Amino acid sequence: MDEKHKYQNFITEIPSTAVDIYRMLPEGTRCEVIFNELSMSPSPSREHQKLLIKLTSLLFEYFTSNPIAELFTAPFDVYFEKQKSVVQPDLFVVLNDQMDIVEKNGVHGVPRLIIEIVSTNRAYDTQKKRSLYESAGVKEYFIIDPENNKVTLLTLGVTGLYEQTYEEAGVLKSAILSCRISF
Repeated sequence: MDEKHKYQNFITEIPSTAVDIYRMLPEGTRCEVIFNELSMSPSPSREHQKLLIKLTSLLFEYFTSNPIAELFTAPFDVYFEKQKSVVQPDLFVVLNDQMDIVEKNGVHGVPRLIIEIVSTNRAYDTQKKRSLYESAGVKEYFIIDPENNKVTLLTLGVTGLYEQTYEEAGVLKSAILSCRISF
């Protein structure tokens, strides 16, 4: 086989965006695309995973009693087409009235609520993802520090910019979900 046709069976067309490249990666590859930039990440810490399991359990219980939304956990893709981005938030919620954005391969639209547990690369969650979620129009963005369980809630204001609504240790309080969950 000549050099020109060597990879013909693997790539049928040249990707034009980082999202196109992302879609070509093997399942389970730990990476995300934010504003057309591909970022790789290591596995989360033990504390991160313990907190993720705890919050998933508590929120699952809440939605069992209050079936107003569906809860999703990473890894499940959220595509923000306008921002040329695809991420896998730790936890996110799609309300019943927006279930049309949920597809077999991920969510194609804007969940109203996203929860990120801070990783070792703090700036990634507190700056880069914050900028993406703000730009996309995520109404409530929770950032949780697994070291001290500090919860910071950023709420999208009328100006389209995030405002810090509250900060408290061990409490997830959402106006969208009408809940207060202690952990």
